[in-house]
Amino acid sequence: MKKDIGKKMQRDSMGAGPQLGPGTGEGPGGGKGVGPVIYGQATVTPQLNKPAPDFTAKTTHGEISLCDYQGKWLVLFSHPADFTPVCTSEFIAFAKMYPAFRKRNTCLLGLSIDSVYAHIAWVRNIEENFGVKIPFPIIDDLGMNIAKKYGMIQPGVSDTSAVRAVFIIDPEGILRAMIYYPLTTGRCIPEILRLIDGLQVTDQYKVVTPANWTPGKTVLVPPPNTQKGAEERLESGCDCVDWYFCTLDSKRK
Repeated sequence: MKKDIGKKMQRDSMGAGPQLGPGTGEGPGGGKGVGPVIYGQATVTPQLNKPAPDFTAKTTHGEISLCDYQGKWLVLFSHPADFTPVCTSEFIAFAKMYPAFRKRNTCLLGLSIDSVYAHIAWVRNIEENFGVKIPFPIIDDLGMNIAKKYGMIQPGVSDTSAVRAVFIIDPEGILRAMIYYPLTTGRCIPEILRLIDGLQVTDQYKVVTPANWTPGKTVLVPPPNTQKGAEERLESGCDCVDWYFCTLDSKRK
C-alpha cells in the first residue's frame, strides 16, 4: 500500500506530461482536424534586431536561400494551408499590392507546410478562378524546418500547420519586425506596407514614427538621453510639447 502511494506521489510531482489538444484549420474550432496538438512544448521564436534564421528551401520558383535577398527587404510570411478561403484572400491581396512592395525594394516570400505541387496547383487555381497571378515564390516546408526556426508552429493552435506569421527582414539580413495573427483573421496588407515604410524612414532619417503614421505625415524625434541633450532639444527648432516629445515635419527631414 505504501509503495503504491509513493509511486502516485512521484507521478504527481513529475506533472501530467504533454496535453493533447484539437486539430486546426481556419474555423474557430480548428475545423481542419489535422491531428492532436501537444501543449507544453517549447516554441522557438526568433529575436528582433538579430540575424534572421538562415534557410535554403524548395519553392515554386526553384531553390531559394535567405542570402539571395541580400540588399533587399524581405517579407517572409506563413499561412496555414493551401486551398483555404482566408489564405486565398490574403494571397490575392499580396499579389495586387506586389508592385507597391517592389517599389520599396521589398520582396515577398510565402510559406506553408504543403508540397510544392500543392502550391503550384493552388496558384494556378487562384489565377483561373480569380484572374490574379501570384508573382512571388512559395516555400515547400513539409519538413517544418523553416517553420520551427521562425516559431511559425504554435502548439496552442496546431503542431502540423503554420500560423499566420509575418517577418520583415532588412537588406542586411536582420529581423526587424514580426507579427502573428490567429487563423481566423486575415492580414491587413496595407499595414505591412506601412510598417516597411516606417522602418525605411527610421533607417534613412534617424527619426521614429508615431501611432497611425503614414508616409508624408509628421514624424517624431528620438528623445535625448542626457540633461544637456534635453536642453538643446528645446532650442533645436523642432516643434516640442516638452523635451521628450518633439515632432518634425517630414519635409524637413
